[in-house]
Amino acid sequence: MKKIAISLLSLAAAASAFAQTTQTCTSVDEKQIAGLFDRWNASLKTLDPSRVVANYATDAVLLATVQNQPRLTQDDRLNYFTKFLKSAPEGTINSRTIKIGCNTASDVGTYTFKMKDGSQVAARYSYIYSYQNGEWLIAHHHSSAMPEKV
Repeated sequence: MKKIAISLLSLAAAASAFAQTTQTCTSVDEKQIAGLFDRWNASLKTLDPSRVVANYATDAVLLATVQNQPRLTQDDRLNYFTKFLKSAPEGTINSRTIKIGCNTASDVGTYTFKMKDGSQVAARYSYIYSYQNGEWLIAHHHSSAMPEKV
C-alpha cells in the first residue's frame, strides 16, 4: 500500500509539473505578424528611441545593421537607436517569409532603409517575435547589409 501511495504521489507531482509547463497558444495570422514590422517601422518615424525600444522584450538580442556590437539590454538598444534615428530611417520590406509557432513567430527576408539624406541601405533581416504578457515583442532581431552589390 505504501508503494502505491508513493507512486501516486510521484504521478501527481509529474502531472503538476506538466500542467505548469503547458501553455495556451495565442491565435495569430501572417497579416498580424507582418503588422509587427509596420508597428516597429512606425516607431522609427517618431524619431523617439524609447518608442522603438518598447517593441523589444527586455531580454531581446539585437544584431543591428550598422554596428558590430550585439545589443543585449534595453539600455544598449536605446543607445543604438538614439544614433540610428539621427538618419531618419524608413524601412520597406522587399521580400519576406513568415512562420508561426506557439506564442512565437518569425519574419525573415530583405528590406531597404531610405535615410533622410537620400542614401539607402539594402539588408537581410530576421525578427523572432514572442508573445509575452499579452503582447507580441521582438525577442531577436538580426539585420545585416547585403554582402553583394546588385
